[in-house]
Amino acid sequence: MFGIDLGIDLGTASVLVYVKGKGIVLHEPSVVAIDKNTNKRIAVGEDARMMLGRTPGNIVAVRPMRDGVIADYVTTELMLKYFLEKAGARKFPFFKTRVVVCIPSGVTEVEERAVKQAAYQAGARQVKVIEEPYSAALGAGLDIAGPAGNMVVDIGGGTSDIAVLALGGIVTKRSLRVGGDKFDEAIIRHIRREYNLMIGERTAEEVKIAVGTAIPEGRPENAEIDVRGRDLVTGLPKTVTVNSKECYTALEESVEAIVSAVKEVLEHTPPELSADILNKGIVMTGGGSMVYGFDIRLSRETGLPVSLAEDPISCVALGTGKVLDHSF
Repeated sequence: MFGIDLGIDLGTASVLVYVKGKGIVLHEPSVVAIDKNTNKRIAVGEDARMMLGRTPGNIVAVRPMRDGVIADYVTTELMLKYFLEKAGARKFPFFKTRVVVCIPSGVTEVEERAVKQAAYQAGARQVKVIEEPYSAALGAGLDIAGPAGNMVVDIGGGTSDIAVLALGGIVTKRSLRVGGDKFDEAIIRHIRREYNLMIGERTAEEVKIAVGTAIPEGRPENAEIDVRGRDLVTGLPKTVTVNSKECYTALEESVEAIVSAVKEVLEHTPPELSADILNKGIVMTGGGSMVYGFDIRLSRETGLPVSLAEDPISCVALGTGKVLDHSF
């Protein structure tokens, strides 16, 4: 075997690695724990995520990706190197490790170059960069090679990418830096404002998964969750109960921003492709699209059929696999 071919979904919240011939072999959070005194890597992925907000003074747990782009270059390189080795790239030191990396559709040339450079420094010999909505559409099983239009809404951790695709390319697109992380931040703000309670990112994510909703009527039986954090008045630990209607209020601004961007892309879509989308509908991918009722909300606002991809979180990584099969 002459080298190894990898597809990487380098996400703000998590990294997925696809190995040609094997499928997705790795799905870990984009978190790195570093010893500040020695600059040594202590943990990466799930082990490092467990340390978020819980580290002693000399250890810092960081998320090197912010809003879909590299915020901390050195740490991203460390993280990529670790994941490439874990996926099996180190077995082929003298051969080519070929890598396909996904980036949000709205990044600048400088940001794109940083991703390529980080992959090369991590040990890749050949790097191809593709746009996330393109990869997400492939991974969701859409036929984007033909003349018929397809619309995909990919809501990741740091960015939401909306695109209309036809004839193997992107016709119209919009990328905004709103995603799962912004949802978590909105929940943190809401609980601080309403209950004077400070909670961390991990707790906010748990609240989002348990009772988050994008529709005003909330979840069935108005689901509730007990939230534990620090009381900002007394400084002592405290528990409050949060329900799904409150979560709707907290998430509304971020959800509305994504819905508006979808409408904007539809406004700029050529009429022939609009007719195709009316028949086929919109496909949603990415972890953020799994917020309860998001597909219902989007369907109400656009009047189009909206469906969730079979495996929303893995779509971008599966798409890189299809690109690997045909590119190299």
